[in-house]
Amino acid sequence: MKFIVSSSALLKQLQSINGVVTNNPVVPILENFLFEIEDGKLTITASDLETSMITELPVEARESGRIAAPARILLDTLKNLPDQPVTFTLDEETYTIEIASANGRYKLAGENATDFPRVPVVKGSSPIEIPSSSLQRAINKTIFAVSTDELRPAMTGILVQLADAQVTFVATDGHRLLRYRRSDVGAGQTANLIIPRKAFNLLKGALPSEATTVRVEFNNSNAFFSFNQMRLVCRLIDERYPDYENVIPVSNPNKLIISRAEFLNSVKRIMIYSNKTTHQVRLRLAGSELTISAEDLDFSNEANERLACQYEGEDMEIGFNARFLAEMLSNIDSEEITLELSTPNRAGLLMPTVADDNESILMLVMPVMLNNYV
Repeated sequence: MKFIVSSSALLKQLQSINGVVTNNPVVPILENFLFEIEDGKLTITASDLETSMITELPVEARESGRIAAPARILLDTLKNLPDQPVTFTLDEETYTIEIASANGRYKLAGENATDFPRVPVVKGSSPIEIPSSSLQRAINKTIFAVSTDELRPAMTGILVQLADAQVTFVATDGHRLLRYRRSDVGAGQTANLIIPRKAFNLLKGALPSEATTVRVEFNNSNAFFSFNQMRLVCRLIDERYPDYENVIPVSNPNKLIISRAEFLNSVKRIMIYSNKTTHQVRLRLAGSELTISAEDLDFSNEANERLACQYEGEDMEIGFNARFLAEMLSNIDSEEITLELSTPNRAGLLMPTVADDNESILMLVMPVMLNNYV
């Protein structure tokens, strides 16, 4: 069985799904791409059992067939070929693959396609349509706060809450919490899905820069995302997500409004002088002035800066992990941010002072106990 395809077009499609392939998979067959040819169309699948990505492209082919092709050697070969038509000859009995280019021939050993795991299919689900830009933004605003603690599996994914008139994305690692909500995407149904971090990372990389619509479907065990010629299927995390709404403090009488860029740059400078284990910085709020300071007692390093701000509330001091604070400030787009506080031992809420019409961003960061070195 033969097919002819552009080397650069094939490489582009393989690279878009290669992130699924792991170096030491549970099953050796997963080191391969599954090639399936039918009606002049090549469908390529990559899987790690939990997540699968499928893409397709037109090829010149007269026959149908299936084979598993080794991912790494195939990618390395195509990367080093100039853009040209290449001819693949597949032997489904010996599982050998021969690639013929203008420069030469390359022969590699494939595997039996029937050993490749089946990709789940969705049945009876009502699809939801989300603009790719909205989904990309939701992932970017939450994924950095996802936990890597395998002992708390629910927190290693992003909670997607579907409601009639809105969709909410939530991520937390126990030290900070991100809630991103869109009111211009209605699901028309109610459901809670926990999507694994890897699946959303792959989706983020695969989403096109041009505007397109992402179709989302789900059942009890899997979520399905499809757009253009790409499909992603991932197994949902079957755990109970923490009740995050109860963690968000409701009464926060102390409100700070400050330039996001000034605050972020100051935190980045001051954190250089903080303790390398705790990354603790101290915020002292008094009148219309914010003082940011840090000290590393082990090395006698210290720094402080004063910034002008708008502050309503009682004078207070509170400590935060500077790395968390900087990362959260970097993920807000507005010129000014609002930091709402209640007491030094309760979480602070960070949000854009002026929010977009269709989105709501709330970032919660837990304080750290202050060393009373002042």
